[in-house]
Amino acid sequence: MTTLFAPPVSMNERATHYCPGCTHGVIHRLVGETIDELGIAERTVGIAPVGCSVLIYNYYNIDFQEAPHGRAPALATGAKRARPDLMVFTYQGDGDLASIGTNEIVHAANRGEKITTVFVNNAIYGMTGGQMAPTSMPGQVTTTSPRGRDPALAGFPMRMCELLSTLRTPAYIVRASVHTPQLAVQTKQAIRRAFQLQMENRCFSFVEVLSTCPTNWGIPPVKALRWLQDNMLPYYPLGVFKDPDQQERADRQVPTPWRDNDAK
Repeated sequence: MTTLFAPPVSMNERATHYCPGCTHGVIHRLVGETIDELGIAERTVGIAPVGCSVLIYNYYNIDFQEAPHGRAPALATGAKRARPDLMVFTYQGDGDLASIGTNEIVHAANRGEKITTVFVNNAIYGMTGGQMAPTSMPGQVTTTSPRGRDPALAGFPMRMCELLSTLRTPAYIVRASVHTPQLAVQTKQAIRRAFQLQMENRCFSFVEVLSTCPTNWGIPPVKALRWLQDNMLPYYPLGVFKDPDQQERADRQVPTPWRDNDAK
């Protein structure tokens, strides 16, 4: 009998703890399929965050380490520098990465650490009860913004791809989504390229994935997919923000740094 669909070998068949309609499970599978296809399970180490995916290590048959809140890039940096032969990736939500962990991800990217980050953006704090996150949309109602996020008080949502892409250090930075099957396929392509760049020891890689949180958004799963499409996509456009191949070409056109004797 021909098998048409099966779980990735790098993952197990444990029942999910995620809420109905949550797309964390889809993203987990895309990472697992990538690990299988690249044949890197035996040398891959994942870094688990604090948040809804804090138990991500329960779903994979690979090594994992648990990081303090927001510190996954620091832990990944240590693992990769100590063992450059390992494939090291962090899996982080928006509260973990874009709030308490902003310093960690910015400096890991600026140093050009040869790690991969999968950043799941669902515009809310999920595990702790639906509070406003750095990525929550203007006007979005949360438990800590019952009248909707007011940019005059809370600022505008953090766009991490745009922020990190301003850094001079070469990197691969892309934003994707999994709210349609077609976009899920594109997301897997982005994750695969991110891992391949790490295999080639070329640069830091960062894949942001727009995700849904029906429970804390307070809407059914299907409507959550539409809400993402209508509200998040206009503010969080999909695409590649930085690519090492393009940057290497641009680097050849950078002016020579100023020298004191140039003025003489």
